[in-house]
Amino acid sequence: MNQENQPTTQEFVNRTAMDACNKIRGPVSSDQFKDYILIMLFYKYISDVYKEDMSKVIEQFGDNQERIKRKVEWFRFKIPEGQSFEDVFKQRAKNNIGEIIDIALDEITESNREKLEGVFKSIHFNSDERLGSASERQGRISHLLEAFNNLDLRPSKIGSNDIIGNCYLFLISNFASDAGKRGGEFFTPTAISKLIARLVVPKSGDRICDPTCGSGGLLIEAANSVPDGDCSLFGQEINHSTLALARMNMLLHDNDFAEIKKGDTLKAPQFIEDDQLMKFDVVVANPPFSQVWDAHLAANDKYKRFDRGTAPKSKGDWAFISHMVESVVEIGGRVGVVVPLGVLFRGSSEGSIRQKMIEENLLDAVIGLPEKLFFGTTIPAAILLFKKGREREDVLFIDASGAFESGAKQNKITEEHLSKIVKTYQGFESIEKYSHVATREEIIENEYNLNIPRYVDTFEAEEEIVIEDVQKEMGATEKQLVEVQQRIKGFMAELNLER
Repeated sequence: MNQENQPTTQEFVNRTAMDACNKIRGPVSSDQFKDYILIMLFYKYISDVYKEDMSKVIEQFGDNQERIKRKVEWFRFKIPEGQSFEDVFKQRAKNNIGEIIDIALDEITESNREKLEGVFKSIHFNSDERLGSASERQGRISHLLEAFNNLDLRPSKIGSNDIIGNCYLFLISNFASDAGKRGGEFFTPTAISKLIARLVVPKSGDRICDPTCGSGGLLIEAANSVPDGDCSLFGQEINHSTLALARMNMLLHDNDFAEIKKGDTLKAPQFIEDDQLMKFDVVVANPPFSQVWDAHLAANDKYKRFDRGTAPKSKGDWAFISHMVESVVEIGGRVGVVVPLGVLFRGSSEGSIRQKMIEENLLDAVIGLPEKLFFGTTIPAAILLFKKGREREDVLFIDASGAFESGAKQNKITEEHLSKIVKTYQGFESIEKYSHVATREEIIENEYNLNIPRYVDTFEAEEEIVIEDVQKEMGATEKQLVEVQQRIKGFMAELNLER
């Protein structure tokens, strides 16, 4: 198929990518083959970007190799000679095609170390047995190359990176859905990411961080919310394969200077300035729900993140929240975090931390979400919003648990639902059966329990039953039943006569 004749529309790119998935679906589970697909898509993209940049330079400088060489140093991506997607595609029939790809990706990494360090480390086309035997591997890799060769991802062809970036998110969303529980480890539903971004309102010049960034969707949506796009992105991720997804995601969305680092945020936070936690204007996250963590490290934490108390070893939710709150600037710092509902009301050390956060006037809002929104769990969750330097002392509670569109595997939040939540938060208003602005006294009366039904009454009274009316209806129904029984007896009698 000649890619020059193919339209580079969103639909075409998505369909081609899914066709590539089908080439290796079967021997490799979806949560594993996502790495092959996404890396191949990214490889094709950076090769096409380089190809177009080189064409422009050659058109400008002709045979002047010295000037061309100097210009190449300023290219967004540099592809060593003979290692482009096009070069590898020509060799797709070779038995060692896996080795050829691995060598190409290694050399590309070396030529773009600052941007691509660690991106291609998660898989090896030459030796990964998940692709089958040597001969099966060669065939599947060849099919992958053929599928992606149908795409023309040159910037002049796709117009903007929205198409390639959207395709990447489309694929990750599909992989997360197929992967079930594991899908939640690397992807937050796009609607939730959009909602949090609109609630924390990133501004021009802000530094934005996600300490459990997964594949980076929350950071992308936060950056998209900045009107002029002028912001700095930072993320930390513990899983190397997921880290690679996040770095590719940043590049595919034109966030070339985003810093994504590997490590356990609670054990070893990576963003440090002057031996202290780096401070951000906005911190957003969807941490793993109720994860076991090294609670014994809290007592000696050099950054004093856990001075309000230590979250239990079996539930690290408040440990992540404590890290996030300590990571934002003192005046105007905003935090948006997804949590399981137990965070709102569990007692013991969690209750103590929750009380201190409220007493320090850090909690801004509690938003209840519908069930079945997240991959791998059907339980409902909530969004907690914290803000430093608050002037008001009340807290807004929003019950959006019933605002969703039903789906077979997952429920969805529509734009209408998002807009209502955001508008209510911005107005900080009480709406009957939907939201309530709770005073500090109310929260104290509830012993710092933040369970949303304590503040938002969504009870719908049943229609009053009038006994006399019910008796009349029963009488009418009994009369109808007698008439039907008599008619049936008549029919039976006629049948017996005919026999």
